[in-house]
Amino acid sequence: MTIKKTPKMKITKTKMISTKIAAALILAVSTLSACNNKQVTQSVSYDLLPQYKDRLDIYKTVALKADISNLSANQKQLISLLIDASKIVDDIFWQQAFGQDKKTFLANIKDEKVRRFAEINYGPWDRLNSNKPFLTHFKEKPLGAQFYPEDMTKAEFEKAQFADKKGLYSVVRRDQNGKLMTIAYSEEYSDKINRIAAILDQAAKFADDKEFANYLTMRATALRNDDYQASDFAWMDMKNNPIDVVIGPIETYEDQLFGYRAAFESYVLLKDLSWSKKLARYAQYLPELQKGLPVAKKYKSEVPGSDADLNAYNVIYYAGDSNAGSKTIAINLPNDEQVQLKKGTRRLQLKNAMRAKFDAIMLPIAEQLIVPEQRKNVTFTAFFANTMFHEVAHGLGIKNTLNGKGTVRQALKDHASALEEGKADILGLYMIRQLLAKGVITEGTLQDYYTTFLAGIFRSVRFGASSAHGKANMVRFNYFAEQGAFSENEQGLYSVNIEEMTQAINSLSELILTLQGNGDYQGVDKLVKERGIIKPNLAKSLAKLETANIPVDIVFDQGKKILGL
Repeated sequence: MTIKKTPKMKITKTKMISTKIAAALILAVSTLSACNNKQVTQSVSYDLLPQYKDRLDIYKTVALKADISNLSANQKQLISLLIDASKIVDDIFWQQAFGQDKKTFLANIKDEKVRRFAEINYGPWDRLNSNKPFLTHFKEKPLGAQFYPEDMTKAEFEKAQFADKKGLYSVVRRDQNGKLMTIAYSEEYSDKINRIAAILDQAAKFADDKEFANYLTMRATALRNDDYQASDFAWMDMKNNPIDVVIGPIETYEDQLFGYRAAFESYVLLKDLSWSKKLARYAQYLPELQKGLPVAKKYKSEVPGSDADLNAYNVIYYAGDSNAGSKTIAINLPNDEQVQLKKGTRRLQLKNAMRAKFDAIMLPIAEQLIVPEQRKNVTFTAFFANTMFHEVAHGLGIKNTLNGKGTVRQALKDHASALEEGKADILGLYMIRQLLAKGVITEGTLQDYYTTFLAGIFRSVRFGASSAHGKANMVRFNYFAEQGAFSENEQGLYSVNIEEMTQAINSLSELILTLQGNGDYQGVDKLVKERGIIKPNLAKSLAKLETANIPVDIVFDQGKKILGL
């Protein structure tokens, strides 16, 4: 989840001109420097660091296809326009994540394979290896990406007073006197945002569904004025649109300095009607499941919105944050706490991407690390359900601290995302167990869901400590190991212990919900430092997967040609 934006700063014309002149001077100077993650002259060649020669094949390429044969001419034109808008979103994310000119940067990489690896990572830092640089001429990635001045310290930021300090939709810059200030996204990326908004307005004319057309128009307005709440409500009101798009500044994972700033991303989606119908019945159980959470009553007093819905989609285009490094396979939005409490959330399961990961990664992991007698328990049904209920579980728990520290997101800062992902994983398992016991879930056994979950930890922990999901899985693996939730034999193969796993799920759920409700930053920091690490046994298991050449993640061939547009 992310926090609701504070009012955007109004910037005078004089200040904007001064800021742009200052920015131009900084850019001119930075072209002469090659060692501080800034622009370098075009004659410089970026080469792969020797230790990265074996990491260029960690992604498996998958064609992102979907059947669009039954769509109308208007619907196909609509999809084409949404892909055009998404490509511009991708350009904005390059600016947010890296800052250099994309074409110049890539042109300075002579090796085609290395260039492709840089494209996947949106810059010179390996997203699945703690954002370490893999090219010459670059230092460590700034924790604040390009949302903050690179020379700004945390202490300076926290001491300074300026408008929209913790805003989702602004960048922090220095004024002509060197003091911190903010510039709204609609100003910072004005040319690109205006192009995206114009395309969305045009796309609305081809939308057969009136609610979807309304959403597109409202989203275009939101992009222009940095106020997304009304369009989030409009998105929640859509129920019958077969085509969907998630577009704009949404998640805060890229801001690893504070977790305040949202990064641009886009998904173009086609609803799978038959699978969506199967999932629809689960949302009604949310309020009941909230009441049964294994934690003190005060930590579950919030009532999740009952208007939430679950749907399955096939993705036909990824862009920006969602396409960088590891690929998202499920979505739970909106992040605005006010919208969540009034309307709930929409949980979108990305079925074709999920299936690709299961076949290419999950099954091979099970063959390498799960005892033979439990490999049959690693199933796509369980993988789909674990992923789905992870997203559903974001709606459970608590959004606002109990002691006046603001939202959980604000109180836990840079640790908020990792703890929230850990909460969703663990409460997702809690939900599955409860719904199995009620007979609401009728497919598979608890052993299936637990064993598939264990295999999933090995999959996600490979995303590295720079990923909120990767860090959450490190914490959980070590916690489960301490609680005896699984055993490892002499051959390095793992087996799930059902009873101990259930107890560990309950105790970890209680711990996470308590930390969130108390806004206990120090407590979370301690948890991450002690357990958010890869210990020798886990490192040995991961090395085994690397030796077996199992891909860490997938990357897509996508676009209009792949779809036949």
